[in-house]
Amino acid sequence: MKLSEIKKILATVEAVNFQLPDGKFVPEYFHVTEVGLVTKNFIDCGGVVRKETVVNFQLWDANDYEHRLKPQKLIHIITLSEKVLGIEDFEIEVEYQNTTIGKYDLDFNGKDFLLLNKTTACLAQDQCGIPSEKPKLKLTQLSTDEGNSCTPGGSCC
Repeated sequence: MKLSEIKKILATVEAVNFQLPDGKFVPEYFHVTEVGLVTKNFIDCGGVVRKETVVNFQLWDANDYEHRLKPQKLIHIITLSEKVLGIEDFEIEVEYQNTTIGKYDLDFNGKDFLLLNKTTACLAQDQCGIPSEKPKLKLTQLSTDEGNSCTPGGSCC
């Protein structure tokens, strides 16, 4: 989800709720402790220099049981961050500490914001020899080494 999308959604909802991938919710008394711009410069395994930039939201459970972040307050924090940090309309990454600090993509289901598990991937698969699809073979195409194979009733197992 891009920053412009969350701002549009926040203008229409009454509450800000984040649901974790396991279906549990971030406690409703969470704080957004950071809105930042994170740029990652790196080189992939194929030698290509890459740059990724995301807007980072850090959620924090402070055990401040009376705290409730209202949508307008989060819009204000975002607007201030855009102005002060020069943040553009990048994808959002959310940090939240469960058993460790997790990084999540963000989506919306019409009522709640969904924290989606991020995954890794090889960005240079053509350089690593990784096929784009697993080859599909029929069992009859597999070669067998008759000397090292077990057969039913062959007493090899």
